[in-house]
Amino acid sequence: MNKPKMATEKGVPSNSRVLMLLGQLERMNGEAMVRDVEMARQVTTKILHLIQTQEKSGKEVMSKSSSGMEVILASLENTRDVQTTLNILYILSELLTVGRGRRVGVFVSKGGTGILFQILITASKDLPPSEELMLQLHSLLAKVGPKDRKFGVKARLSGALNVTINLMKQNLQNTKLLLPCLQVLRVFSTNSVNAISLGKNGVVELMFKIVGPYCKKNTSLLKVALDALGALLKSKTNARRAVDGGHVPVLLSLYLDWHRNDTRHRHMLIRKGLLVCLRNITNIKLGRKAFIEADGMRILYNSSTECLPVRTLDPLVNTSSLIMRKCFPKNRLPLPTIKSTFHYQLPHVPAVGPVAQLYSQPPGVDDVVDESDDNEEAEADSDTENEEDEKDHHSANDDIETDLNKLHPKKSPGRPFEELRVYERFFLELSEDFQGFNFDCSKNASTTSSSASFSSSSASTRSTRPIIVPTAQALSPKHIPIPNSQEDCKSTKGQHTQPTPPAPTPNPPAPLTPLELDTIHVTKDQDKKEEANIPTPDGHTTFTRPPSQGQRIEQELAHALECASLEEDRALNAEEGLKGVKQEGSPVNATRHIQSPLLLGGITTRRVGGGGSNWGSDCGSEGAEDEVGEGAVLEVPDTALLLPLHDPDLYVEMVKGTHSVPQYAEVAYPDYFGHVAPTFREPLLERVYGVQRSKIFQDIERLIHPNDILDKVVYDLDIPSCPVIEDNGESLKFNSQFESGNLRKAVQVRKYEYDLVLNSDINSNHYHQWFYFEVSGMRVGTTYRFNLINCEKSNSQFNYGMQVLMYSVQEAISGRPRWVRTGTDICYYKNHFARSSIAAGGQKGKSYYTMTFSKNFSHKDDVCYFAYHYPYTYSTLKMHLSKLEALRTPQIYLRQDILCETLGGNSCPLLTITAMPESNSNDHICQFRNRPLIFLSARVHPGETNASWVMKGTLEFLMGTSPLAASLREAYIFKIVPMLNPDGVVNGNHRCSLSGEDLNRQWQNPSPELHPTIYHTKSLLQYLAHIQKAPLVFCDYHGHSRKKNVFMYGCSVKETVWQSNISATSSYLQEDLGYRALPKILSQIAPAFSMASCSFVVERSKESTARVVVWREIGVQRSYTMESTLCGCDQGKYKGLQIGTRELEEMGAQFCMALLRLKRLTGLRNHQHLLDLESDIIGTQTKVARCSEGHDATSGPADGRS
Repeated sequence: MNKPKMATEKGVPSNSRVLMLLGQLERMNGEAMVRDVEMARQVTTKILHLIQTQEKSGKEVMSKSSSGMEVILASLENTRDVQTTLNILYILSELLTVGRGRRVGVFVSKGGTGILFQILITASKDLPPSEELMLQLHSLLAKVGPKDRKFGVKARLSGALNVTINLMKQNLQNTKLLLPCLQVLRVFSTNSVNAISLGKNGVVELMFKIVGPYCKKNTSLLKVALDALGALLKSKTNARRAVDGGHVPVLLSLYLDWHRNDTRHRHMLIRKGLLVCLRNITNIKLGRKAFIEADGMRILYNSSTECLPVRTLDPLVNTSSLIMRKCFPKNRLPLPTIKSTFHYQLPHVPAVGPVAQLYSQPPGVDDVVDESDDNEEAEADSDTENEEDEKDHHSANDDIETDLNKLHPKKSPGRPFEELRVYERFFLELSEDFQGFNFDCSKNASTTSSSASFSSSSASTRSTRPIIVPTAQALSPKHIPIPNSQEDCKSTKGQHTQPTPPAPTPNPPAPLTPLELDTIHVTKDQDKKEEANIPTPDGHTTFTRPPSQGQRIEQELAHALECASLEEDRALNAEEGLKGVKQEGSPVNATRHIQSPLLLGGITTRRVGGGGSNWGSDCGSEGAEDEVGEGAVLEVPDTALLLPLHDPDLYVEMVKGTHSVPQYAEVAYPDYFGHVAPTFREPLLERVYGVQRSKIFQDIERLIHPNDILDKVVYDLDIPSCPVIEDNGESLKFNSQFESGNLRKAVQVRKYEYDLVLNSDINSNHYHQWFYFEVSGMRVGTTYRFNLINCEKSNSQFNYGMQVLMYSVQEAISGRPRWVRTGTDICYYKNHFARSSIAAGGQKGKSYYTMTFSKNFSHKDDVCYFAYHYPYTYSTLKMHLSKLEALRTPQIYLRQDILCETLGGNSCPLLTITAMPESNSNDHICQFRNRPLIFLSARVHPGETNASWVMKGTLEFLMGTSPLAASLREAYIFKIVPMLNPDGVVNGNHRCSLSGEDLNRQWQNPSPELHPTIYHTKSLLQYLAHIQKAPLVFCDYHGHSRKKNVFMYGCSVKETVWQSNISATSSYLQEDLGYRALPKILSQIAPAFSMASCSFVVERSKESTARVVVWREIGVQRSYTMESTLCGCDQGKYKGLQIGTRELEEMGAQFCMALLRLKRLTGLRNHQHLLDLESDIIGTQTKVARCSEGHDATSGPADGRS
């Protein structure tokens, strides 16, 4: 039936005529509409014509002041004439086509949807129903449906669902009517209840009659039908119905047919619609099984591979990839158990918690995978190729603390002072009167030390096991200058080296001739050249000590505050320095001569495990020894010239006193020789488009071509007697049996591809993130792929520019001993391995994630180490603390105490640093004792090694000789626990101690047996609170794996209330805003620091962390966690760069500078309000900004809340 048209009447403006006609129509409503049918037809026909021909007419009807829509809808509801109804439907269609969004909204708000459904039901009772009326009704409903939130509910309650279904069943060949019906059905199906109801009425089977093979006709109809079917199949009930009906093979064959015939890619949306149906069906286990049985993996893999060259087909490839990943059979990890391969028996097991669950599992239970797992989670239609999901959603944060009693900090030491009195011995500086002290004496008498022999004595007395340093074993004989013949150096499996009397001991290093500082380029001309005698373990070697990096940083910061520009190349040029040594120095000066192998304690030992650097190790031979030429000497650069706080021999002594659960007997090369930070920039890695997809496809190939997979185990810590599996040299060799090492198993899956499995934390079955292992036996010019297959976090900075770290022994021997960022094709994604519901604590089994990277090695016969972040071992800390003592001057008060012993038998050091009083007069002693305290801690999480590098920067600054460092020491007493979790660090854990618990969640009620370091650190703070000496600042250094930059978490009642919906009286919201001062200062002076990333909200999940407990129980207002990125920066001077040890140490020094600035601010009594305080900060910052570079991103207020 054609739309009626009439001639335009002359003489009357169109808008007036529309209003007149609408008024006439309004007067006819009711019985008149039924009586005078012809008049109703004429009026509605005239209105339609005006709206069709005059744009202003439509605007007049839809204007806010007009009641036109109400009149039209009332007429539609009252008329019984089909032609009048059609006219009004035509009018509505014209009105809602233009300015669709707002006009449809008005239509819905006036109840239009319900009226349409009412007319639909009425019209369906006519036999046969008017086709034109049904067509127009469904066309209009298809326009209105997406804008009406209650569309599906209205349709179901009115009974309109069945009308549409019956109409479709009767008109399967009538494409003109079928199309609008499908469009309405598509909207109906988005309501889950409707979808189930439609499925029961046979609509799923009906849709499979409509969709069909490739055809150039009716493609619009097919597209809408597939959309509707996809929406229906979101219901698991309908998905099962489709599987039971055998429709999965049908969908696959249809997809293949369209893929083959749509050669010009004009019907991509139809192909995508078929994939969406498959994606929704495979959300259920039954669907995945049917997909596999129908050979869906091969079909989608082959079709996707053919689509890859065409960029516009990426949506098809991405959806196919998602379906294949979901359907890839969940495999168990190639492990006997996911519990740590190392076992440590706890003195007692906690009553509740994950550790209790771990110990309560019956023996022999398979915790890797079980049949109960039915992973039916629907995944997002994205492979997170370039979407960063790290954004904070504060508005939707359900974790915010809303209990005002918990939010208001209350000083509650919790323990009687009699118990805490024992901690007085750690605060001798508060009672020392210095009466017997000669202020003119040497530095050896200038400090007190309750444990002067903390580092050295523990090394020599606590362990006599042999320690093996992988030096000469590391490289092939032809690449090492060894005086003896090569035959003497080669070892044979099973042969024993006979020690010649006396038992072989390491030759002491040749005395080093003092070098001119300009020769090795380790310091700037303006720096003072100081000499210090630093004894080696035998106590007689001396050499010239250049200024430490901490001192250099101090001088630069001082320079910055005096409006001097921060120099881009301020750090020492290590590479040039080593070149200078090699070119100008004698061989004695430039190299460290080490007997090969280095056998300690006079005992000949074999190398335990070991990768490519274990010559002649034979797992089957107990006590097999390396046979090496007696006088073999390995010449390597003496990095002590460039690293004044690093001494390889001292490091080995420290390792002897370090206790590990596996009883490690090796020293990793990077830890032995140290790391000189590279001078070149290391930018964030740009993500290659499609790299994640290509890696996933390579994984899928394993299922499709299983015969191509080697599946050869080459390293396995679960075979303690023989972790390194010998082969014919076709595989890489791996090793992780050294302090902080973590690699449990290596499986060669293809010739140049390896799956690597990380060890879980001891007494735990998860926390797989930290890795540190050795690789050798590589071929030059070959690209190897490494897959860490049991990562747990859902996303990682490896997807956003972060690279792994590598240390090359060949590079180190060539004069470049350093960790460098490396790896290409890096990405992080969900894989096909899963842990069981038993391991997940009763929850559904969870998938693991793969972190994959590729590496092309540059040197033949190299030994390389890979790590998650720059390693910093417990033995390194002990060595640094020992070397720091050598930096003491008579003006520095330094004391090292042993706070406690850990579960594993390692000492937890406690440092006290301040300035000596000027004299022993009462005034000076009083000033000395009344200095405010700063309490710092770090490394509670072992995998956050960056925290130790920041702490190193802080300690070196504090021990420096600059006026700024001296002022800082005079201003405060520093109490520092540099490593809160030595056991976790030693044993290669990522997050826990030997108790299997996160120590930073134990501060509320720490156990003296299971959490000694936390218990005693908290006791120190409780003691200080009792004697009214609570710290001015408490800061716990951490690392963050999901964010960039350096930032702080603090505690604020007001900001927590702001972020939540709780109401609080003004008395609750009164707090000193000084908690923002320190981070604000840092944002002005530290280029890596981001104020915008800081948060001062207290969350429930963090209530037992150090920051919150110290704030709430000890009453420290400025209680912080300082988080340093593991990745890099996206603002400021270091924007676009990965963070290195130089920037981390600089951050530690700048934290000290901020404390010095804070002292000045807190000393001004009138700075009680944040506005005053900020104006002071901004004023100071303006001076520095005039001549400092790199502050452009942090010069203004960093966030809107200040």
